[in-house]
Amino acid sequence: MSKLGLDKNKIKEARSYALKIAKDTQEFIDKHTTVTVERTVCRLLGVDGVNEFGVPYPNILVDHIVNKGKLGIGVSNYIASAIKSTNISLDEISKLVEDKKLDITKYDLLDQKEVNKILAPFIEESLYKIKENKFKREDYFDKYGEKVGPNLYVIVATGNIYEDVTQAKAAAKAGADIVAVIRTTGQSLLDYVPYGPTTEGFGGTYATQENFKIMREALDEVGEELKRYIKLVNYASGLCMPEIAAMGALERLDMMLNDSLYGILFRDINMQRTFIDQYFSRVINAYSGIIINTGEDNYLTTSDAVTEAHTVLASQFINEQFALLAHMGEELMGLGHAFEIDPEVENGFLLEISQAYMAREIFPKAPLKYMPPTKHMTGNIFKGYVQNTLFNMVTTTTKQDIHLLGMLTEAVHTPFMSDRYLAIENAKYINTTMKDFGEEIEFKDGGIVKTRASHVLNDSINLLKEIANIGIFNTIERGLFAGIKRPYDGGKGLKGVSLKEDNYINPILDIMIKDLKGGE
Repeated sequence: MSKLGLDKNKIKEARSYALKIAKDTQEFIDKHTTVTVERTVCRLLGVDGVNEFGVPYPNILVDHIVNKGKLGIGVSNYIASAIKSTNISLDEISKLVEDKKLDITKYDLLDQKEVNKILAPFIEESLYKIKENKFKREDYFDKYGEKVGPNLYVIVATGNIYEDVTQAKAAAKAGADIVAVIRTTGQSLLDYVPYGPTTEGFGGTYATQENFKIMREALDEVGEELKRYIKLVNYASGLCMPEIAAMGALERLDMMLNDSLYGILFRDINMQRTFIDQYFSRVINAYSGIIINTGEDNYLTTSDAVTEAHTVLASQFINEQFALLAHMGEELMGLGHAFEIDPEVENGFLLEISQAYMAREIFPKAPLKYMPPTKHMTGNIFKGYVQNTLFNMVTTTTKQDIHLLGMLTEAVHTPFMSDRYLAIENAKYINTTMKDFGEEIEFKDGGIVKTRASHVLNDSINLLKEIANIGIFNTIERGLFAGIKRPYDGGKGLKGVSLKEDNYINPILDIMIKDLKGGE
């Protein structure tokens, strides 16, 4: 039953505008590829490792094609033709290309049927591993059950993967359901993925496949001890979105931050590049059963949470449609929002609860990602603890699924284990003492909560209508999200975008989409 009395026709109207926005953008996406997309194909074919200078072999192969051939043909055709012509392994091909002893662009290109046949064994091996990971996750849920109610989400961010493991295990034992390994500062702007275990991150730990593997094994170990499955999160965002999504799929991550608008607005990544990359990354996430976390909460770090709430809702509608076009089920759409209204605003708590209920009612099947207060945390740990308690009350009342715990020391330092313990203790207390509070309350017609929800929905429809008329690229150029303007041909990574040739082939993407559509 709706507590807000939202007009279903208006929600339908909002979705129709969001679908037009997403489809118009998808037309652009389908005509282009990027260096990151092609490096992801390399990784899913089994190309791995780095040379003596730490340069990943997927980068070496794709850079070779950029310099010698046409990226718009796709790496798959070049690799297949090289395998057919030389009859040597992919590892040997990578090393010979690096040593400039082999030019894989000189061989005759093949038709799609032959490319698919040659690459089939490599593709099947990777996709088999990804499917096995999905089944293993489901087996854990069958064995231990899946958490009902808010999943308590904490972060580790020491810079050292082995210290992260110690802190992650401590958090799980204290009651955390989800552990996110924060990525080192600036990694989103690296146009390659570092290799191996790392111990020297700043403000976080490098996202590498080996680090994913180390943390996954550690959480499985502590999860078996605790008789519950601990979910692992990292970032499929930045200049390497689909590559990191592939690595997460291969190492059984459970959630990945995944939102191109976040990269465009807050990391100045070129909009063309990141929308193309986002699509492939979301197909991979959908295929592997990984929940995405979108970044709407970030808008409120630069914009006012009262006046700009409609931009959050509009972005949620758009992200939902982009995810659907990537063949992702609603149960994997961790749409984001946040508790960020200034504590000095009168009745701010009612406005927060209105926004959270609205997201819950409009996206009933989505595992919503609810972010704690950060913008208005001051370093006064006592007031911060109260702010986080109010946030926990809204989370429990409105049945948010992914509950990022607020730290009393926000704005002071990266949280200590004791800060996480207190955050978990607080959330567990609220979740217990207010468990069915949301079922017991109703909101009066014409009151603050219902009026606010209706107002935000109307404003989001107006914004979505404007975006549908001018397109997402013009919208970003005009700064309609978060008050930040980004140019269509500016930002980082534009040189990595290429128009597809008529004979472009990406058999891995084709197979994933076919499987997601039920083998049509």
